[in-house]
Amino acid sequence: MTLEKLAKEIASAAQAEADAIIKSAEAEAASIIADAKAEAKAIIDGQGEKASREASQLGMELVASAKQANQKRQLIARREELDATHDALKEQVGSAAMKGRTKLLNGLLKKAKAEAAKDMVLHPVSMDRKALDDAASGFKLGDDTEGLGGFILVSKDGAVSLDFRFDGILKTTWDEKLGQVSAKLFD
Repeated sequence: MTLEKLAKEIASAAQAEADAIIKSAEAEAASIIADAKAEAKAIIDGQGEKASREASQLGMELVASAKQANQKRQLIARREELDATHDALKEQVGSAAMKGRTKLLNGLLKKAKAEAAKDMVLHPVSMDRKALDDAASGFKLGDDTEGLGGFILVSKDGAVSLDFRFDGILKTTWDEKLGQVSAKLFD
């Protein structure tokens, strides 16, 4: 065997070994790339599902928050309407031109006479002084008091007072009938 032949064989064997190493490396690289692509796909799919779940959850929270904000605005609007209605009633009851005012005062005087102790002083709301002065026989009239109408009876020593002002009657009636008023306004 000549040197040249031996060199060719060695070169041929080295080439074959290099080709085998390259082929093995290419196969290993292809396997690594395939694994990496599969892992990347799994990560992307997992992140997509996670993002989808988070978006869905966020959407539900936003809808719930919007509903709650709408309910709050509705409650505020209802409260404002009820307050406006109550203010309109107070204005109506506090008006000297209120229909049935004299009849209401006479009814309160009748009730007061039944409940009052002897020698109580009647303190009228100023707009009702004249009507009460004419109808309040049996009571001494005192100074005016504040209110929408009516009067207060006070014992001589000031220890007992009976309130027959329209303010208290309106408040009691309003509290008792608030559900019905609300139903009429909003249902």
